[in-house]
Amino acid sequence: MSGKPTVSEYMTRDVQTVAPDDTVATVSERIVDSDGHNGFPVTEGRQVEGFVSARDLLLADPDAQIFTVMSDDLVVAHPAMAVTDAARVILRSGIQKLPVVDDAGNLVGIISNTDVIRSQIERATPGKVGKLMRTLEQIHDVSLDQNRRTVRLSALTPTQGRVYADELEGRQYELERGLAEPLVVIDNGGTLYLADGHHRVMAAAELDIEEMDAYVIVLDDPVDLGMAKTAEKEGLDDLSDVEIVDYARHPLVERTERLQ
Repeated sequence: MSGKPTVSEYMTRDVQTVAPDDTVATVSERIVDSDGHNGFPVTEGRQVEGFVSARDLLLADPDAQIFTVMSDDLVVAHPAMAVTDAARVILRSGIQKLPVVDDAGNLVGIISNTDVIRSQIERATPGKVGKLMRTLEQIHDVSLDQNRRTVRLSALTPTQGRVYADELEGRQYELERGLAEPLVVIDNGGTLYLADGHHRVMAAAELDIEEMDAYVIVLDDPVDLGMAKTAEKEGLDDLSDVEIVDYARHPLVERTERLQ
């Protein structure tokens, strides 16, 4: 978890594209029918020929072919490029999405301003993980490892008995836009305890999301975790046992309101 985040870590690999000989009408319909797309890379095979945005299609002849209206003055990123460098290009050029190409010029992904924001939000998470690992090592004198993987929400044992409904709205907003940072999970002898991310998990459950990205701390030998005792004491077996509090505001929100 050292070094600068790269474009390859945050780019979208499954990229929708259009062909140079597609018509303006066809691509316009794809934008209207899509979920949030405002443009597409234009490719011939895997080679990037240009980029067409919704603005390029305005007032264009519906029967015109895309190569006649696309922008071929391309700005692209490389997978090994630092995300901070991609951010500078996006900020200074005003381009919202950069096609990502390999050394041969083949399209391998796309990185957007949203991906850049997500990379900055997640930068705090490795610090949380490292601090928790050091704490576990000191308290329990155990060997442990850490990996990053997808976990099923149904397999998680919560360690927090309540979440706040008003905060779930913000977490759902983040999830819908790909901005939510990974969870932090402790694998203690095969039982997955959720150490950080209860609001994110509950928001995901309400959106029918079944899996999430997580940093997983794996204990070589099971230990008697304090959070496991808390979960047992509060009767927390799975996410259905977590109470969503909708009659109270989050304490920090209340405090902020009182200070205004």
